[in-house]
Amino acid sequence: MLFHRSVGKNIGYAKENALPWEIENAAKVANIYEFIESLPEKYNTIVSERGVKLSGGQRQRIASACAILRNAPILVLDEATSILDSHTEQEVQKSINTMLDIENVTIIAIAHRLSTIKHMDRIIVMDKGKIVEDGTFKELWEHQVNGFV
Repeated sequence: MLFHRSVGKNIGYAKENALPWEIENAAKVANIYEFIESLPEKYNTIVSERGVKLSGGQRQRIASACAILRNAPILVLDEATSILDSHTEQEVQKSINTMLDIENVTIIAIAHRLSTIKHMDRIIVMDKGKIVEDGTFKELWEHQVNGFV
């Protein structure tokens, strides 16, 4: 959720008294830094309520920057790339993969797109509320005859 305030304040909302360099670093990790730097007022550029003037990918990457800045031990991604075109999905996926490399972070991803979960350490496949498969992407892919459930 984005608020009617600057991009920097939207990212900084995740951490009380966040310093400018922390916000900038989170933006770099989330692959949104270059976009922010291209804005007329950079981190001081105002985004409208819910970020309606931004693309879905830009909103997702700003949300990723918030999560990175917050440094939360658990991050839940619910269909994080479902509304994105393939190019933007790749950009958001880069930021998710970067978050996967951060130590002591557990990411729970709810996804229908295989690309969203491809690099996860463990995948649990559910069907009608029951666990039907469990393993790495490679393990699950190798024994699929008719594709994933």
